[in-house]
Amino acid sequence: MKRPTIADVARRAGVSKGAVSYALNGQPGVSEATRQRILAIAAEIGFSPSSAARALSGATAKAVGLALCRPARILGIEPFFMELISGVEAELSARSYALTLQVVADQDAEIAVYRRWWAERRVDGVFVCDLRTDDRRVPALEELQLPAVVIGGPGHTGTLASVWSDDAAALVETVEYLVALGHRRIARVGGLPSLLHTEIRSDAFTEVCARLGLDEASTVWSDYTGEEGARATRRLLSSAARPTAVIYDNDVMAIAGLSVAQEMGLQVPGDLSIVAWDDSPLCQLVHPPLTALGRDIPAYGAHAARQLLAAIAGEPVSGLQDETAHLTPRGSTAPPRIR
Repeated sequence: MKRPTIADVARRAGVSKGAVSYALNGQPGVSEATRQRILAIAAEIGFSPSSAARALSGATAKAVGLALCRPARILGIEPFFMELISGVEAELSARSYALTLQVVADQDAEIAVYRRWWAERRVDGVFVCDLRTDDRRVPALEELQLPAVVIGGPGHTGTLASVWSDDAAALVETVEYLVALGHRRIARVGGLPSLLHTEIRSDAFTEVCARLGLDEASTVWSDYTGEEGARATRRLLSSAARPTAVIYDNDVMAIAGLSVAQEMGLQVPGDLSIVAWDDSPLCQLVHPPLTALGRDIPAYGAHAARQLLAAIAGEPVSGLQDETAHLTPRGSTAPPRIR
């Protein structure tokens, strides 16, 4: 079947193609009754303006974009992104906006996606995740003048608005809690070291451990997957100076670490205390349930969406500090056994 055209809508409505364009793009030039009649006919025959036509007309796309440089398999198992997107979607849907999601291979591919989306007016704005120091996406978006909100920070966002949480404060609270329990050998399984929030957590961990005199504190790097989290845990628990407590940068790695500890015959929390970042239902389903750093991730996504919609509307927006993650002690942490 031939795809409906603007001429088909105009013929059935008994108006010019220009009048159809005005009606579909919400522009003045037709009466409200005519606009509604044209919209009804367009919906009836299944006509929608092409992206090229939208670009030429200056119409809004009523959509925002999110390009993620993460393997799709990781996105499917990491609760953080699912909760973040649920919060974004809740806010967008209330304003009749859609979310366009695309997985990309690297930053060059991500910037190319932004350029294509904006040139074709497929989106009215974008979210930027996984911020890096000297991130090339920031100046690219500034050059495009594409409305954008960075989910992360603080800092390194140029003139772009951002929503961020104080990861350093949450990390310090966690280490101080473990030290209060009596732990002196604390390790951390970090995420991708190239990410700004990983760097912020790493710097905070190094500084608080130095301040508290924890000479044997260490960090090993991973990629947020259970497989790599398990490998990192085996290395730590096989070392001569085995840690008595480990902090993981996400819940998936922490659960994998718990499994490895039990596989190696260690009792949690007797022989090893475990703390997970990004509290989730998964942390409460395992045995023992995991002590975790948590915050309202859907609300975090909703706040980012509000910032972006404000930027699209031309309102002044800047950095918004969201709530700091709070520590919820559960069964996976306790004073260490004397060895």
